[in-house]
Amino acid sequence: MTATAPAVPAAGTLTPERLRAWAWHEQGLDGSLIGKTSEEVLDHAGWARSVGGANPYLTLFARAGIRREQADRDVKALKIHELPTARGCTYVLGQADFAWGLQIGRDAAIAPFKVLARLGVERGEITLLEDEVEHALKESSDPMDPKQLRNELGESVRSLGEEGKKKGASTTLPTALGLLQADGRIRRVPVNGRLDQQRYAYTNWGLPGSAMDDDGARRLLLERYLRWTGGATFKQSQWFTAFTVAQSKAALAAVGAVEVPAANGDVLWMLPSDVERLADFEEIGDEQVQLLAGTDSLVLHRRNSADMFADADRGKKVLDTTLALQADLPDHPILDRGRIIGLWQYDPGKERIAAWTFTKPTDAVTRRIAEVETWIREDLGDFRSFSLDSPASRQLRIDALDEAAAGR
Repeated sequence: MTATAPAVPAAGTLTPERLRAWAWHEQGLDGSLIGKTSEEVLDHAGWARSVGGANPYLTLFARAGIRREQADRDVKALKIHELPTARGCTYVLGQADFAWGLQIGRDAAIAPFKVLARLGVERGEITLLEDEVEHALKESSDPMDPKQLRNELGESVRSLGEEGKKKGASTTLPTALGLLQADGRIRRVPVNGRLDQQRYAYTNWGLPGSAMDDDGARRLLLERYLRWTGGATFKQSQWFTAFTVAQSKAALAAVGAVEVPAANGDVLWMLPSDVERLADFEEIGDEQVQLLAGTDSLVLHRRNSADMFADADRGKKVLDTTLALQADLPDHPILDRGRIIGLWQYDPGKERIAAWTFTKPTDAVTRRIAEVETWIREDLGDFRSFSLDSPASRQLRIDALDEAAAGR
């Protein structure tokens, strides 16, 4: 027997407001993940983009109240780990996703070898270097950083000169490390145990493979992605996965995804079970305020921040930048049930959050800003967006938010 297709809600009922509240719920930002473990949060809400910033910590804190020390213990115990996966980008994953997550990112790890080949490096040279890296790590009692590995391996690591530097490949070592990591043979270890400071060493791993073929891994990623987002357009899914059109269509068919038209004209692809739940979904009436990172799963997985503004706020500007016209937000968002109601940055010099809400902040907004401010001060010391972010580099943004708040 063929399963009955779920009844798709009428397009007119799927307004931006309803879909924002639905995505908020699906991301576990409504309090439904309180008490869950780090692994459970990442399984439910999706992998947390890292890039040397503090987003993974806020992802866990906002949804489940998990503090940095617990997150760091989970990293050390390999319950969660930062790995290169979709599009070759680094995310923090739960342990059940390690093997197939690496499999998804393997093509990106192989890609740099095309540059090396044009510089006269043969595949056999890299294979030999991989073996020597593994041997050096096995012989070492501690993880080794790239400088230590270069010193240990000597001439086995070839300098590619000025031409290599121009092409982003100064030596052969990064490509060998990338391939080893993609195979699960080695892993990166944060030097100080923290996810928000991008200094790494390497250690041996020996992670077993996923036991699924590439089509199976793609199917699983797309199923997870649709579950994490609660539904996404075809273009949004391709941005996250980097699948070809053919691969995307095959994966959508394999998971039985359903096309669901929305009131704004978009067509969302959704899992059948989510279509049924969306039809019965009741929007939350009371305020639910969160401060998230600009790279949070709610925002980044679909890169649809423009959909998160109320119509009255779509023309808001900071430093002459119209917020709703940007693919990515210039600052971190303050949200209420999926709607962006303001922006924020952290000022470590004054140990405070610089916040601009589009209207006068309610008590709930003021309270949540104070809670996150205290958490950053106690757990992190600063809130960096990415590895090169610094208090000096964001001072212009902090001043602009202060000015916007003063002139509200």
